[in-house]
Amino acid sequence: MSEFNGWSPSSGGRDPGAAHQVLTRCPVCGDDLRIVRLECPACGSALQGNFTLGRLARLTREQLQFVEVFIRCRGKIKDVEEELGISYPTVVGRLNEVVQAMGFEVRQEDTDLAGRRQQILDELASGKVTAADAAARLRAL
Repeated sequence: MSEFNGWSPSSGGRDPGAAHQVLTRCPVCGDDLRIVRLECPACGSALQGNFTLGRLARLTREQLQFVEVFIRCRGKIKDVEEELGISYPTVVGRLNEVVQAMGFEVRQEDTDLAGRRQQILDELASGKVTAADAAARLRAL
C-alpha cells in the first residue's frame, strides 16, 4: 500500500519530516480551500498569493485509490474488476464519480452504454445467448 499523509506501514508509522496532505475542502462549510503561501524548505523563499489545486486534489482518498488502481491496470476495466473484486457496472460507476468530482461532465449515454454492455455479458454468462451473438451485439453498440 502507498504512503498516505506521511504515514507508511513499512516505516512503522509517521515520518516526522513528512508534510501533511493538503486539505481541499473547508471542514466547517465544505467550500473549496485555496493555498495562499508556498515555501521552499531548502532556502526559505516564500510565495504568497492565491493558488488553486489541480483537479486530482478534488478527489476523496477512496477516489484517489481507485484512480491509482485504474492507472496501474492501464485503464483495462476487466483488470480493475479483478483487482478490486467488483463488477463491471461498479467500476464504471466509480469511474463516473471520479470524472464528475474532477469537474467534468458525465454523459448519460456513457452510463447507458455501460449498462447495456453488462446486460449482454450477464446474458452470455447465464447461457441465454451464444458467444457469437454476444460478440455481435457488443460490436453493434
